[in-house]
Amino acid sequence: MKKIFISSDHAGYSLKESIKKRFSKKYKFQDLGTDNSKISVNYPDYAHKLCRKVSNNNKNVGILVCGSGMGMSMAANKHKKIRAAVCYSVKNTKLSRLHNNANIITLGSRLTKKNIAFKCIDAFINTKFEGGRHKKRVKKI
Repeated sequence: MKKIFISSDHAGYSLKESIKKRFSKKYKFQDLGTDNSKISVNYPDYAHKLCRKVSNNNKNVGILVCGSGMGMSMAANKHKKIRAAVCYSVKNTKLSRLHNNANIITLGSRLTKKNIAFKCIDAFINTKFEGGRHKKRVKKI
């Protein structure tokens, strides 16, 4: 993977910072904001910003964090070349990569425990697309 971009709204800020701290020795992130949890921001602005970066290179991936993970996913999936998956378990995270070639993981800070989010991030980054029969399905997206 070439670059890992990360972004959040105010609700996801704390989890985003925890992810960066937990994985700082293992991965290098480019943080696209927001810069605090005290000022309310609009999650689509941060999703769109990250999607423009990820869609520029098929090796780039992204991590989006908001309260539920749903809003970021909805905004992200409006972009061409983006396949954003709301992840809440290691199993669904691996499947999103293996079968759907997801290039963005979205996490819900209000719904996902920190240790589960960390496991999902590891699974997302380290799982490769299976290709094969899934390739034609992904093309239809």
